[in-house]
This record gives sequence, structure tokens and C-alpha cells, in this order.
Amino acid sequence: MNLARAVPLIAAALLLSRFAHADSPEHGRALAENWCSSCHAVSAGQPSSGRSAPSFTEIALSPDFSADHLAYLLLDPHPQMAKLALSRKAIDDIAAYILSLKK
Repeated sequence: MNLARAVPLIAAALLLSRFAHADSPEHGRALAENWCSSCHAVSAGQPSSGRSAPSFTEIALSPDFSADHLAYLLLDPHPQMAKLALSRKAIDDIAAYILSLKK
């Protein structure tokens, strides 16, 4: 394969891999509904669980919220929070979903 044909193929592969690793709010919502909804209201219309856990909308509006902050909380959860074995990609997707709730 000559260089003129290889360069566009390499560029396309790099571009596709970048999008494959982009944060996915849709995947984050699915994860949140599965893992978080027993304590948190994860979507705008969901009723409160009756626990004192903040809704995801409240979390999104918190000025210090970020994917890194969420990762820290999940790696070292407070006593009332379940210890979850989520990958950093899953955490980033949940964070992307939470950030999508900002109005």
C-alpha cells in the first residue's frame, strides 16, 4: 500500500476511535436508571425515592459537579451510598447524562 492511500485510512481510523470513546449521555441514562434510581430521581419526571439523595437535576446544577468529582464519589462513596463497580467510561457516561440535565 502506498503512502498516499495509507494516510487517509489512518486518519479515518483515528477519527472513528475518537468518536467511539466519546461520552454517551444515552448510555449514562440507562446506567443511572439501572444503578442509581433506587435512591436518586435520575430523570426529570421521576418521583423522589423518599430518601434524602439529591435528584440528578439537583446534582447537575451543583457548581462543583464534574466527571472527575463523580468518579471520586463513586470510588470512595459516603456511608449511605452503595459501592459500585463501574468503569471510568461508565462514570463518564453517567456524568455526561447528568450534565445534559442542566437547564
